[in-house]
Amino acid sequence: MKRKTFIQLGATLAASRFLAPLNALSQEPRLRNWAGNITYSTANVQYPKSVAQVQQLVKKHPRLKTLGTRHCFNTIADSKHDLLSTRDLNKVVSLNRQSKTVTVEGGIKYGELAPYLHKQGFALPNLASLPHISVAGSIITATHGSGIKNGNLASSVSGLEMVIADGSIVNFSKAHDAAKLDAVVVSLGAIGVITKVTLNLIPTFMVRQRVFTNMPLAEVKQHFEKIVSAGYSVSLFTDWQNENVSEVWIKSRVDEKDHREAEFYKAKAATKNLHPVIEQPAEKCTDQMGVPGVWYERLPHFKMGFTPSTGKELQSEFFVPVHHAVEAISAIARLGKQIGPHLFITEIRTIAADNLWMSPCYKQTSVTIHFTWKQETAAVMKLLPIIEKELEPFKVRPHWAKIFTMAPGILASRYDKMEDFKKIVQDFDPKGKFRNAYLERNLYG
Repeated sequence: MKRKTFIQLGATLAASRFLAPLNALSQEPRLRNWAGNITYSTANVQYPKSVAQVQQLVKKHPRLKTLGTRHCFNTIADSKHDLLSTRDLNKVVSLNRQSKTVTVEGGIKYGELAPYLHKQGFALPNLASLPHISVAGSIITATHGSGIKNGNLASSVSGLEMVIADGSIVNFSKAHDAAKLDAVVVSLGAIGVITKVTLNLIPTFMVRQRVFTNMPLAEVKQHFEKIVSAGYSVSLFTDWQNENVSEVWIKSRVDEKDHREAEFYKAKAATKNLHPVIEQPAEKCTDQMGVPGVWYERLPHFKMGFTPSTGKELQSEFFVPVHHAVEAISAIARLGKQIGPHLFITEIRTIAADNLWMSPCYKQTSVTIHFTWKQETAAVMKLLPIIEKELEPFKVRPHWAKIFTMAPGILASRYDKMEDFKKIVQDFDPKGKFRNAYLERNLYG
């Protein structure tokens, strides 16, 4: 994501060696992330309304981090010094019909951008499960949707405008230097403040969504590729407590096959709209039952008409090469009894390979295994190393914005371009203005 908070519960992360402890001494009110598990370490938050104001703030502050919609579950965006929010940089700058691109300010949310694009006859190739997240925040963490032929959200970027450490503006463009753009799109917030993003577009399209329940895990293992290729976007949901996948969500373009069958690989067609956690009410979920809708009203799992800012949970996600999908799923299934008591739901998706240096899908089409955890922080932090060890044979990569415990050396071994990326960071931020404890640990630890 960069996802919807599945359950409305409270969560406050305990300090641990994996999540930087957050200073609680100030009496000033401080921002928290959506899940409530991170309280940012400073109350010094600036809200620029123009690129010129961003430049002034970057020049002024020796240490600075950028906030988007605060949907990260770890301290990647935290700072003990100063924060700059792109909340008010949320406009469409221009639409180029000839090149089929749109340029937007970095703080615009996908749910705000999508209706405008549709009215103009365009669409984005994919969306995350949650439309409330910002464009810049999503791309720097390689947030994604689903679809074995669909790349993550960052793969739609064809240009960036960024304010770097000295306050100057730098532009990156696929047309003029594609290799450098590939290096800086998934930047982890280490290079500068993204003020404008240019995105590639496709013609607008319609999607229908159908859900099937209780697919035997044996069917998933035997027919995985066919199942995840059955629609434009496919998600599998399970809590690992039995030999079934509780729900299969198939999102298909209206010009693709409509899965009207009563049974899909032994899963039964749902008879009403469902929530990914089947016991939860589905009012906030996008419409199912095969009812056609505009792409941005079906590709996410959840509607834009509410803001899940009171949702409290923890999230982790791990990427493995798609050819190891069945082995990786089987490995996690063996941990089901350990995982189950602390889990709300797991989502399994696929994402196409890309050329973005710090993307978990760099040079590999991936299957992702996502965990939406209860607020039992101590238990979750004990489980993560066990999960990571089980997935280690598959060269697992974690989602940069979610909770993981991998050592820096292991991370470095999973990213062929990490050393080259660090050189790029050094070129644009030689004094470490945009560094924080998260980056110090995971890039330089």
